[in-house]
Amino acid sequence: MLDSTHYKDFVVSRGLKYHYYFSSPRILSKPYLLFLHGFPGTAYDWHRQITFFAAQGYGLVVPDMLGYGGTAKPIEVEAYKSSLITKDIVEILDEENAEKVVAIGHDWGCRPAARLVNYYQDRFIAFAFYAAGYVPPPGFDFETLKNQSAQALGYDAWGYWAFFSQDNAADIIRNNIDSFYSLVYAKDPRVTITAWSPTGAMQQWLESGSMTEFFLSQEEYDRAKTDLLASGIAPALNWYKTMTSDVEWKDSENIPEVDWTIRKPAFFGGAVRDYNCIPAFMRAPFYKYAPNFTFQDYDSGHWIMMQRPEEMNKDLLGWIEGVVL
Repeated sequence: MLDSTHYKDFVVSRGLKYHYYFSSPRILSKPYLLFLHGFPGTAYDWHRQITFFAAQGYGLVVPDMLGYGGTAKPIEVEAYKSSLITKDIVEILDEENAEKVVAIGHDWGCRPAARLVNYYQDRFIAFAFYAAGYVPPPGFDFETLKNQSAQALGYDAWGYWAFFSQDNAADIIRNNIDSFYSLVYAKDPRVTITAWSPTGAMQQWLESGSMTEFFLSQEEYDRAKTDLLASGIAPALNWYKTMTSDVEWKDSENIPEVDWTIRKPAFFGGAVRDYNCIPAFMRAPFYKYAPNFTFQDYDSGHWIMMQRPEEMNKDLLGWIEGVVL
C-alpha cells in the first residue's frame, strides 16, 4: 500500500482537480520521475515503481490521469485533448517546483508523454515509454490503423476501440465488471487475440459473462475493480473517443515538424507477449525521431510494471543513471 499522506490535490488553470502522489527527492541531486498511467488504472498502477524509486532517492509525481481515480472526470471528449492534458501536467510540476523531470508513460500514458515531447520538451530531461511507444503528430486515423494492422498481423488488433467508443460501452462494462477485469489482466495474453481485440469480440465476451484466469493478486484485482466502479467508466473511455473521432488529430495536426524529434534521451520498453502493442511496430518511430534511443524487450504481457517489476525497475534505473544523468 502507498502512504495516503503523500497524495495531494491541485486545481489546474482550466478549473479541473488533479489527484496525485508526490514525494520530493531524498537525494537532492536526483530528478523527479513523472509516471503516467493508462487505461483502466490509477496512479496505484505504479506502486512497485514508486516504492523502488523512492528508496533510491528520486522524487515522484504520479497523477491519477484525467477521468480516473480522484482526478476530475469531465464528460466532454474535447477535455481530453493532449494540448490540454499536457498543460495540466506541466502546471502540476510547476506547482511542485519540480525542475529536473523524466516523463514515463505506459499504455495511454504514452500519449501525453509523447505530446510533452512536442509541446514542452525543454521542461524535461528524458522520456520513457512502456508497451505503447512514441507516436509523432498528428497521430493516426483509426480506420487506417485498424485495417493496416489487420493486414500486417493477420488479425484485427484494434477493433475494440470501436466498442469503447459506443455510447453503451460503459454500462456493458459496469454490468460485467468481473468478466472485463479478468480479460484486462489475463494471465495468458493470447486470449486478447480473439476475445479483446477484434471488432465486436469484447462486447460478446462481456455479455456472455466469460472469464479467464488473471495474474493480479486478489487484493490488487479487487482494488482495481473498486477504483474503476467508484470513478465511473465513461470518462475513462473518452481517451479512446479522442482517437476514433477527429478530436486528437485536429488538436495535434499543426505541431511543427521540427518539434517531432525527441532531442533528449528516450527509452522504450516493449512487451513481447502484448498482442496489440507489438514491440517491433512500437519501436519503429524511435529510429526516425529519437537519435538517443535505448530499448529493452520484456517477456511480459501488456502490464510490464506489474508483471516484470524487478526487471523494469532495474533497467529504468540503469538507463537514468547511466544515460540520462
